[in-house]
Amino acid sequence: MSPSSKRVAVIGAGIVGCAIAYELRKRGLAVTLIDRDAPGQGCSFGNSGAISPASIVPLAMPGILKTVPGMMMDPESPLFLPLGYLPQATPWLMRFVASATPEGVANAAKRLASLHGGATELHRQLTQEVGVPELFLQQGHLHLYPDDAALAKDATGWRMREAFGFKLDRLDRGSITDLEPLIGERYQIGIFLADHGCIVNPFRYVQAIARAYANAGGKMLHGDVQSIRQDRGQWQVCLASPAEPVEFDELVVATGAWSKSLLKPLGITLHVESQRGYHVQFDGYADTIQRTVVLADRKIFMTPMEEGLRVGGTVEIGGLTREANERRAAILARIAQENFPRLQSVPMRSWMGHRPCMPDSVPVVGAAEGHPGLWIAVGHGHLGLTDSVTTAKKIGDLIDGAVSQSVSSLRALTD
Repeated sequence: MSPSSKRVAVIGAGIVGCAIAYELRKRGLAVTLIDRDAPGQGCSFGNSGAISPASIVPLAMPGILKTVPGMMMDPESPLFLPLGYLPQATPWLMRFVASATPEGVANAAKRLASLHGGATELHRQLTQEVGVPELFLQQGHLHLYPDDAALAKDATGWRMREAFGFKLDRLDRGSITDLEPLIGERYQIGIFLADHGCIVNPFRYVQAIARAYANAGGKMLHGDVQSIRQDRGQWQVCLASPAEPVEFDELVVATGAWSKSLLKPLGITLHVESQRGYHVQFDGYADTIQRTVVLADRKIFMTPMEEGLRVGGTVEIGGLTREANERRAAILARIAQENFPRLQSVPMRSWMGHRPCMPDSVPVVGAAEGHPGLWIAVGHGHLGLTDSVTTAKKIGDLIDGAVSQSVSSLRALTD
């Protein structure tokens, strides 16, 4: 079977799924992208746009167990777990804590660094390729701390980044205001990663990738996927409508936090949990900052978007069905207004999305063991945009290898 005749379905039209579908179509495969919503309507719609190859430090670090009570008792904690969700979250939480050993953290950092490799330049190339170069902004990332004590809490993470070759510049207050004159007096120390970038409209970026995919002959199928199954070597995708399953030779699951329930009937246990992420956006105030700014002591990312200033971050482990907690969004708004007085009394809008997170913060990207032709690209947490293009290339290489092996086997049988 030649690559051009290989029928591949990609389920999930977020930034990861769209990047995979586009990459596979460029490689000559017959691709169908499946989602119940339009491309980019889910988690990809509201992310902070950061391209962060230096984000190699997992969420669970040694000593995390001591913070668990605070996660449940302090509603303003950067990592919050509602007490009512504890029974459902306990299996994931146990794996989360268990991953926080020195060996586990070192392994996670190594795998994340490998997946992040080349992300910034690849996004620059992709924005040009799909016709939206204006969405790529490379002015670095500025991480801010109020004092040395706050910086010391993150010292292990910064040492890890340096060990992987990332260049860090420490800035004093004067150097901070040279870059960002409107930063409030609270922040006196900065760590600057000059080579980092961001996408100033993630939703429009996903739409552009999907459009380029369609223009290259890729198919789009709108529908709510009920189940997937394999029958006589073919993967069948069962949708609410049409009633008859749609068959494919290869299947890529990129359905984020919803992947667990989709894969479970196949006997695949995926330990993914929703990192419920919030943002508030102050429309028309993008010029407040010139680059991605991280209020590191508050775990908040601020990005100058096309439509305004976006303030996002923190983590809420609360599942897929609970209503959005508007208090979490209000915390983001208050912190932004405290540090940028010009935002006081400015209208804003809020959003919440489900970022898929693995206990060790490392996404699952590769073949589903025991299920030939099934590929998984799930669990990117808050780094879905960063890793979307590198994930697409990895899945492309794996499927290319499977196709080549199939062709070689067929030739051997006919020689």
